[in-house]
Amino acid sequence: MLDDLFVPHTLESAPAEARPIMEGTARKFGHIPAAVALMAGAPHVLKGFLAANGAFEQTSLTPLQREVVVMTVATRNACHLCVAMHTAALAGLEAPAGLVESLRERKPLPEPRLEALRLFTLAVMDRRGAVTDEEMRAFLDAGHTPRNALEVVLGIGAYTISTFANRMTAAPVDPAFQPFVWEGEPT
Repeated sequence: MLDDLFVPHTLESAPAEARPIMEGTARKFGHIPAAVALMAGAPHVLKGFLAANGAFEQTSLTPLQREVVVMTVATRNACHLCVAMHTAALAGLEAPAGLVESLRERKPLPEPRLEALRLFTLAVMDRRGAVTDEEMRAFLDAGHTPRNALEVVLGIGAYTISTFANRMTAAPVDPAFQPFVWEGEPT
């Protein structure tokens, strides 16, 4: 019915404000990912996501910890593209297979500190930030900091933009991420 509502833009068809962003993304990845091509229809959304993601990548959370946050958001929101893309990122980090499987299956993680991060991310999402004292204490007792707690909020914000936009536009999984396709449903 509304299949043609969101158009995957090229550098030529994108709104002028989106073109420099798309060019930068193409330089970084060697192509324009489908999600970027679709988000380009709303340049400020694309710019906002990339800015929030860029800030999240600069936090004190390690790359593996950031991927735990992203995968927790992506599986909760059932963003098939994000799960595939970030499964590939975890492979690039040489994350243990058991960790990746657990994240994809929404199961407890084998490493306690990362599991505390996953549970805290879910609590922040479920309670819209108003985590209980017990949830905060469990997070801190696992070795995380108050700064990390706020950084989780940034990661959730960035990837809420991404997962919602990708689902709304039905962004397809790029060919490079096809080996990591995931078929979960929202929880």
